[in-house]
Amino acid sequence: MRRSDKLKLGTFVYTFGYNPAGWLHPGCDVNGANDFRHLLKVAQISEAAKFDFMFMADSPAAAVGDPEALCRMPTKMNRFEPMTLLSALAVSTSHLGLVATASTSYYEPFNLARIFASIDHLSGGRACWNVVTSDHDETGYNFNREGLDPHALRYERGKEFVDVMFGLWDSYEPDALKLDRESGIYYDKEKLHALDHKGKHFQVRGPLNIAASPQGRPVIAQAGGSEAGIELAAETAEVVFSLASNLERSQAFYATLKDRMAKYGRGPDELKVMPGAVINVGRTESEAREKVRYLADKLHPDAGRQMLAEFLEADLSGVPLDEPFPKDRLPATPKGSKALFDELTSFVMKGHTVGELIRLYSEKHTGNGITGTPAVVADFMEEWFEGRAADGFIVMCPALPSALKDFTELVVPELRRRGLFRDDYEGTTLRANLGLPTPENRYARARRQKGEAVGAA
Repeated sequence: MRRSDKLKLGTFVYTFGYNPAGWLHPGCDVNGANDFRHLLKVAQISEAAKFDFMFMADSPAAAVGDPEALCRMPTKMNRFEPMTLLSALAVSTSHLGLVATASTSYYEPFNLARIFASIDHLSGGRACWNVVTSDHDETGYNFNREGLDPHALRYERGKEFVDVMFGLWDSYEPDALKLDRESGIYYDKEKLHALDHKGKHFQVRGPLNIAASPQGRPVIAQAGGSEAGIELAAETAEVVFSLASNLERSQAFYATLKDRMAKYGRGPDELKVMPGAVINVGRTESEAREKVRYLADKLHPDAGRQMLAEFLEADLSGVPLDEPFPKDRLPATPKGSKALFDELTSFVMKGHTVGELIRLYSEKHTGNGITGTPAVVADFMEEWFEGRAADGFIVMCPALPSALKDFTELVVPELRRRGLFRDDYEGTTLRANLGLPTPENRYARARRQKGEAVGAA
């Protein structure tokens, strides 16, 4: 039985695209990292195609590694601060959701609650917070720490952080603003509430000094795949980013996550699972594969070595490109896609050189999701959507904006022809377009329940 809903689409944004060689593509603006017009164009293409949102991936640190490689990989080395960027995009777009990553390890809840509430107002209800606890040592060194805090501590702090954020966003009840010039009353003092939170990690009095936002509170996104991350997502997340590596594993992840929501009083439709898929699409199969080859040819060996070392979490310094990959440097388990890890491992066991492995990884990395014609890409998305492995996809374009333009011009019409994707936005807020409910303010809920109890008596 076919699903009655439509799949959701978001644009994943590294400045120049997902591939480290994306900035070398002639379809990219080489000045784009510091030119707002470049990312505005990405937003405009996404909005014109009726995408749900644009997701700004971020890390509050420069990358660490081989200087000879990093000077060829600008992704983490030169980028806008995401909250500032979202504020600019909020007043330059009208329907596109605006998602940014912000770590619970390096903000205070009051600051971040105020920032996101402001962006939600500026955009008319289109803000989304991607909740992370951070997973790279280099971030900690910028925030008075020696690397990362332990995983369990980060998630413990993160859980309390989200609880405080929710409490602050409920400071004003939805109808608290009276705006009555005759009486001179701006807001109803009975409908503004201090939080008075005193927990293990935070003490926050409140209230938040900005009114309830157009969508109640910003949408909550998360990408954690650990046990703690899955549990936090089941309780709080409304969009979950995952890896599009294997259909069966993704179906199991989808089912597990949705099943866990019941114990938190949530229905399965209150959360959208959206795997990230790298897409290379061409009018013909050969055209699509040529796009993969083009960026693989552009990728410098040093940059490729750095990229492969990060994926494998292996030290590849000093290993010649023309010698077999040292088997003893392969990790026992993958950090990312198991399917890709298994393929690389098999390649290593056959005695291929480091250079050959870099080439293979570059091609697979660039086309990890799907490479082919519009029909092939749509088949892939339809199978995952109808097979309950995904509610939509984060489109990870190897080069921006060229690959996004290819997707919107070639794949989106095919998805619409199949009845899988919207023709127009359903509403003006991100919640409305994602089909998510507006969360009820805790104080308004208590007031309603008290009234219902009095009425029943």
